[in-house]
Amino acid sequence: MSAVGWVKSQFSTLPYPDEDCSGRSVIITGANSGLGLEAARHFVRLNAAKVILACRSIERGEAAKQEIESSTPRRHVLEVWQLDLGSFDSVKEFAARAAKLDRLDVLLNSASILVSEWARLEGHETMMTVNVISTMLLTVLLLPTLRRTGTRFNVTPHVTIVSSGAAFLAFFPEKEADHVLDRLKENKNYAERYNTTKLLQLIMMLKLAEASDASGKGHVIVNALDPGLCRTQLFRRWSFPLSWIIWFAFSVLGRDPEMGSRTLVAAALAGEETHGRWMSDCTLQVWPKVMEGKQGERLADKIWGELAEVLEGIEPGVMENV
Repeated sequence: MSAVGWVKSQFSTLPYPDEDCSGRSVIITGANSGLGLEAARHFVRLNAAKVILACRSIERGEAAKQEIESSTPRRHVLEVWQLDLGSFDSVKEFAARAAKLDRLDVLLNSASILVSEWARLEGHETMMTVNVISTMLLTVLLLPTLRRTGTRFNVTPHVTIVSSGAAFLAFFPEKEADHVLDRLKENKNYAERYNTTKLLQLIMMLKLAEASDASGKGHVIVNALDPGLCRTQLFRRWSFPLSWIIWFAFSVLGRDPEMGSRTLVAAALAGEETHGRWMSDCTLQVWPKVMEGKQGERLADKIWGELAEVLEGIEPGVMENV
């Protein structure tokens, strides 16, 4: 998309979600603010039976719950569960609790972070841990629950990952390394690490869709989306003066969080045509060039194999869920 086309798309009016979600249960990570909060508000409005706000801070999650409930007459729909994607133990505890749900129709992986200072969590760079590894771990742990829902209620569950058009900006020199995820532990090329995590989210979504189909254990629609540039708190950890520059750009070009959240709901309720694909402006999009052709397939296979190895190290046997 050209720069002019992108600017026009930022000011486009996206379809307002109107699908009846009666009876459905939804988990939304990072749901205490921004896009996740607005997506939760939509699902409550669309008659979902249960909407779980998965948040690192219970206090902020409860504040989000109260804010949503103040805008709707519906009660006893929202629940706040603690989930810290910076902790593998927290992810496993959350998944074990969610496995006891009678029904889980949608896992909406909305939580991501963008930080400006290099650090590690759980032995990996912070954004890699949160945006990629923990997101993948949670998804794989919950696949049996999603599939059980599909069989029991004769529905097609969804796993949706909130990625970004930043995936197209990833320089990603680490792709040439013998072991990519090990190389990404290093404090190099850090300025573009967020972009790289967004690219890796698309790769893991594509491979998860392929692998889950190949296993024959039950169909789950797996897709991803780019919400566009939205006025959220994503850059809240950045310092002056860059924070002011970003604030100005968001003020001029950024979408309102409610408008951006429509892309999340559209993907989470989308049909089979989106399986193993990704969307922007609520329509299907092409892949970043690094994912195209035979070379792109080899890279995706390599990344998938390394992610599987990491996840098995965190929770032995977890990849059998796929």
